[in-house]
Amino acid sequence: MAKLILSVDGQVLKEHALSKERTLIGRKPHNDIQIDNLAVSGEHAAIITILNDSFIEDLGSTNGTMVNGKPVKKHFLQANDVIEIGKHKLKYFNDAPSQTSPADFEKTMIIRSPSKPAAPPPQQPQQQPAAAAPSVPTGPAPAVPPAAERVSSDTVTNMKAMAPEVVKAAPPPPTPTAHADHAPLPDAAIQVLSGAAAGRTLDLTKNLTTIGKPGLQVAVITKRPNGYFITHVEGASFPTLNGASLGAQAHPLADHDMIEIAGVKMEFFFKP
Repeated sequence: MAKLILSVDGQVLKEHALSKERTLIGRKPHNDIQIDNLAVSGEHAAIITILNDSFIEDLGSTNGTMVNGKPVKKHFLQANDVIEIGKHKLKYFNDAPSQTSPADFEKTMIIRSPSKPAAPPPQQPQQQPAAAAPSVPTGPAPAVPPAAERVSSDTVTNMKAMAPEVVKAAPPPPTPTAHADHAPLPDAAIQVLSGAAAGRTLDLTKNLTTIGKPGLQVAVITKRPNGYFITHVEGASFPTLNGASLGAQAHPLADHDMIEIAGVKMEFFFKP
């Protein structure tokens, strides 16, 4: 498990295990890591821990947050990184293997415009050949087209219509958010329902996918063995899930859940 070692002027004060999805650092008593110093804001920074990875976000503090001597707004933490808040230092330790890379946290999926697929060609009505009396051909036999040309989409459609008991629709994906260890996790995606990118679909193929608008609202969707989860990671206000505030902790996602982030509505769904 990842942890932080809090020190000041070289003297170790306390060790903090990062056991929560969101760990608050600040001067006020309600913070998970309280630093009682006037140089520290009431809610100074937050550390978001997802799977085996953590990153720190400055919460608009007065004096800022430093990592390894450089000011940061959001920073992916790696072993032995040193966070500086006022005169206090927090050294980050993590022996577990990383699930992702720093670039995955930096590349927030900003859906700007829809990706419109090319319109399919208009379907030509199928003409039924007129009945004709059999006749004996007098000319050479017509060339037989290759097999790939002989099997058209219309032929496949007719074959399905003639044998409905053979061609069956795939069963609907399971809706629970938690899955048994032996059950494979179904593929999932989100579809944008409003805004300039309405209609676009984003497959959730990575362990971690960030969505939203940096500086305004950002959330992370994580793919775990027991389901998909969404966590707020950036912004003064929380995204909503099915009309309710997401809050600071991770929430499991169910089929057809509605997400609204940075004014954009999205639908989470399992793929067939």
